[in-house]
Amino acid sequence: MHAICYYQYGTPDQLQWKEVPRPVPKKGQVLVKVEATSLNSWDIDMLHGNSWIIRLLSGLFKPRKNILGADIAGVVVETGPQTRDFQVGDQVFGDIAETFGGLAEYVAVPEKLLARKPARMTFEQAAALPQAGLLAIQGLRYQGEVKAGQHILLNGAGGGVGTLALQYLKSIQAQVTCVDRKEKLEYLLKLGADEVIDFTSTDYTRTGKTYDKILDVIAHRKVADYKRALKPDGVFAMIGGSMGGLLLSMMLIEPFLSGFRSKKLGIMGYRPNRADLELLAHLFETNKIFPVIDRIFPLKNTADAFRYFLEGKFVGKIVVRCQ
Repeated sequence: MHAICYYQYGTPDQLQWKEVPRPVPKKGQVLVKVEATSLNSWDIDMLHGNSWIIRLLSGLFKPRKNILGADIAGVVVETGPQTRDFQVGDQVFGDIAETFGGLAEYVAVPEKLLARKPARMTFEQAAALPQAGLLAIQGLRYQGEVKAGQHILLNGAGGGVGTLALQYLKSIQAQVTCVDRKEKLEYLLKLGADEVIDFTSTDYTRTGKTYDKILDVIAHRKVADYKRALKPDGVFAMIGGSMGGLLLSMMLIEPFLSGFRSKKLGIMGYRPNRADLELLAHLFETNKIFPVIDRIFPLKNTADAFRYFLEGKFVGKIVVRCQ
């Protein structure tokens, strides 16, 4: 089979179109013919390998996993020993960040990471949904569910997480402020944003406004800045951003300190699981959300997809067609 492989950390130039053996599903796994996958910031971070956290997880000197890609959608073509939930021919989707390997024509996947794809959802839509959707709904649950009428701020709202979170929040009648670069703001208003902020000209933590909950996909400011932007009982959930001291603080210090104050800050605990994938499928089928797809690339041109991602101008998701 063909796959996009990399053997050294670096730029998209490291990505190679290779012929590799087709994987064989192990106990509890199914083999999926991958119809489509989509890119996430985690793929970019693992390609670059430019933080000590990534190196600890992925390999100190070179990557242990040579095929990136966490979001997949495709068809089950073989089942391994002791699989119970899927049969050959089932159309599935999921976030396989536990194993990666989605940038290939086939991938062996633990079946617990998959859910059935709704019939009217395209493979491209299904590939754009898992990780961004899971981060969105789990982030919004952090330290309590969002309620109608609450004011939520989404920083980095123009990407996959933000566009899905925005749609879900409007479906439950929350008030939403979206922060991103100027060229994305018009589309966010069309998706239902009540207010938009251009981050290149305005620091949302210094406007004087406060929010019930903040989801920040690209957090990089000081903790004090985020506290200032929260209402007295507000919640700040870091989804992505700085891999340095802020990340450590949000993982280890702020959750502890939040036990002694009304404002809660921390990094959301992310957990791929079938129940939440099925919730995303239900929200799609009931027209509450739809994945926003900016551009689709063929598998052989994955390096170009990564380069486009790095430009930062896309809205929603970048999808790679694998067949």
